[in-house]
Amino acid sequence: MKKIIITALVLLFGLAACTSTQVTSSWKANNANLSTSYNKIMVLGIIKQKDRTLREELENQLVSELKEKGFDAHSALQEYGPKAFDRLSEEAIAEKMKNDGYDAVLTTVLLDKSKERNYTPGQVNYQPVGVYYNRFGRYYTTVYDRVYTPGYYTNSTNFFLESNLYDTRSGDLVYSVQTKSFDPTSPAVLGDEYAKAIINDMKKNGLIAKK
Repeated sequence: MKKIIITALVLLFGLAACTSTQVTSSWKANNANLSTSYNKIMVLGIIKQKDRTLREELENQLVSELKEKGFDAHSALQEYGPKAFDRLSEEAIAEKMKNDGYDAVLTTVLLDKSKERNYTPGQVNYQPVGVYYNRFGRYYTTVYDRVYTPGYYTNSTNFFLESNLYDTRSGDLVYSVQTKSFDPTSPAVLGDEYAKAIINDMKKNGLIAKK
């Protein structure tokens, strides 16, 4: 039983360590460059009120990452409150941002959140018996070490997010990115991983200068 518990804990910690956010696809307009074209950026999470904590973490982490790169970034939740844009289109939001002096608006939307139930089958840790059959003590110890670990179920939640960067002066879409996050342990972890993944993809696509 002790070995079973230890094995289960190792597997759980292993799963936690593998939690990650991956960019599944992205697009950038020709010659778009965030570093040379924009300074003041609004970060806006278009996420339902019931997921307000997630929206707050996503906005705050993206703002933090952008500020580290030298941009004057702001959270829409902090600037305008939770319900200011509930019934506005992205075009209307971009227009308001333009009037408030923002060069660009970076929106983030939760496309989907799916739950999965996965089964991990049991395992037998086998050690060959060989010559140990001829002595009871050795046989007992060897057979005892053939520990069977029973199967178990794990539940996971996958998050599918999309961010779009709009030029508020022209209203044009400048950059779009989609991601998948496998079973983040908390909204804070998801926000941190997501922000870093987006900034890294922006660098990869030449939208932000590499430093």
